Amino acid sequence: MIESRGLTKYFGEICAVDHVDTLIRPGNAFGLLGTNGAGKSTFLRLLAGILQPDQGEICVDGQAVFEQPQIKRRIFYIADEQYFFANATPHELGAFYAAYYPDFDRAGYDKLLHTFELDSERKVMTFSKGMKKQLSLFAALAANTDFLLCDETFDGLDPVVRQAVKSLLADAMASRGMTPVIASHNLRELEDICDHIGLLHRGGMLLSRDLEEMKLGLHKLQAVFDQPLGEADFPALNILSIKSRGRLQTMIIRGEEEQILRQVEAKQPLFVEMLPLSLEELFITETEVVGYEFPPLEL
Repeated sequence: MIESRGLTKYFGEICAVDHVDTLIRPGNAFGLLGTNGAGKSTFLRLLAGILQPDQGEICVDGQAVFEQPQIKRRIFYIADEQYFFANATPHELGAFYAAYYPDFDRAGYDKLLHTFELDSERKVMTFSKGMKKQLSLFAALAANTDFLLCDETFDGLDPVVRQAVKSLLADAMASRGMTPVIASHNLRELEDICDHIGLLHRGGMLLSRDLEEMKLGLHKLQAVFDQPLGEADFPALNILSIKSRGRLQTMIIRGEEEQILRQVEAKQPLFVEMLPLSLEELFITETEVVGYEFPPLEL
């Protein structure tokens, strides 16, 4: 289990992570969302033990991570901007990781390299961005750690490899209870694999909830009325946004579905339909509530 309490990190006068409290349950895929500069990468580096908190703490099973090699051996961290030893080959990297991670599966690692046609004797510096991401993921899976931290890990992977990697992550979660923590701007990727979502905004944790629980509380409704209606026409509803396209109005509403439909149908719509919310719509809705939006721009 990963738990942070009052986790805070400054870079000079900039507060990158601001008193973050969160709980990541074992065996659950935790998706870390955030606006640009929200602190996602800093949070992962604190969890990996690369950075030391300025205030608060972050613990794995009750033990602090920073300067604790026995805890770090249970964690594999894949950075967005990856570093590899100069002139190293995948074979040599496998030997390096095997020396640090006691349960590193060399045979499994070599099998993944062969299956995905990564030359084990070719210098990694000559690999494309997507090939380097594959290599990092294969090393991470072979390390057999309890926790896998991924920063924009799917970025650069082609659709076929991306789907295969998701299957490998799901297998690792099912077979040995691995807990992935995945930070990404690609909300569609997180929606496919994550059970729980944490939303960072300006260094603070805006919310941390099960994905299905988040969707239960918010509803997307489309309706057509004789005349366009606004929030004032539905005083009993908690309407977060209304957008119109011609006579079709799309509303994001927080509350119980039955109550929402009763209130809307009382206005005698010509058409009304409830639609599922995507993770991208959830993200936009929650961040707009706290004022993160831009006015229409003109060039």
